[in-house]
Amino acid sequence: MTSPTPDALLGPADIRELAAALGVRPTKQRGQNFVIDANTVRRIVRTAGVRPDDVVVEVGPGLGSLTLALLEAADRVTAVEIDDVLAAALPATVTARMPGRAERFALVHSDAMHVTGLPGAAPTALVANLPYNVAVPVLLHMLEHFPSIERTLVMVQAEVADRLAAPPGSKVYGVPSVKANWYAEVKRAGAIGRNVFWPAPNVDSGLVSLVRRAEPLKTTASRREVFAVVDAAFAQRRKTLRAALAGWAGSAAAAEAALVAAGVSPQARGESLTVEEFARIAENAEHAEHAENKEPGPQ
Repeated sequence: MTSPTPDALLGPADIRELAAALGVRPTKQRGQNFVIDANTVRRIVRTAGVRPDDVVVEVGPGLGSLTLALLEAADRVTAVEIDDVLAAALPATVTARMPGRAERFALVHSDAMHVTGLPGAAPTALVANLPYNVAVPVLLHMLEHFPSIERTLVMVQAEVADRLAAPPGSKVYGVPSVKANWYAEVKRAGAIGRNVFWPAPNVDSGLVSLVRRAEPLKTTASRREVFAVVDAAFAQRRKTLRAALAGWAGSAAAAEAALVAAGVSPQARGESLTVEEFARIAENAEHAEHAENKEPGPQ
């Protein structure tokens, strides 16, 4: 492995110089906040546990701060960038600052939500400073379409980090918490200050670690079926599951039949359930159908 030069990573002056040369101004629309601190990106790579044999996929590399730090540590890095100007510039930045590693870098110019395949070896890790406005859908999309990703570390808005890592019963436990837990063991992995970004965001940031389950969740229900129950349960989170799942099941009585069959109290609320319990409800959808068929029609 070729050692990078000591100044290979981007500092505040480098970032601003690059941005000025490209005519780039970070946009709120794409949730762009560029990391300008080399110590922070190295900390992210360390926290992610990136190994010399890892194939890392990065979403939203921007000007390349984290990309270069990943290239120091990983075998290969593939970056997915939607912005035309940034996508065009990144390979040149990598070549200029880490010429010995440039052949180990690949760029995919695309919206991450549309990416279902990547060039080269399958990714083993996902490490990214995710655009805050699309962080959860992008994360779930990548976990769904790239089952080879074993470890994930993402930097997101602190509030989103709390939601993703929330346990059942927590006030912020919800759809992102359950869906992330379908794929992985999820936990908070640190906080990031506002001053390491340009421009400085109005919110704090947090790191979230996701380690994919060694064994997929044991259930006869499909991911789509389980997620349909989750979405229904939290669409009206103040309601009991008997009421919240009425639309999903066909009626409140049908929802109750499925819940009882799954061993879940019809009076419970979505925020108290584990992903395993949501899976059991999805497995027992047939009880809802039977109950619905038994209900007398209008006289």
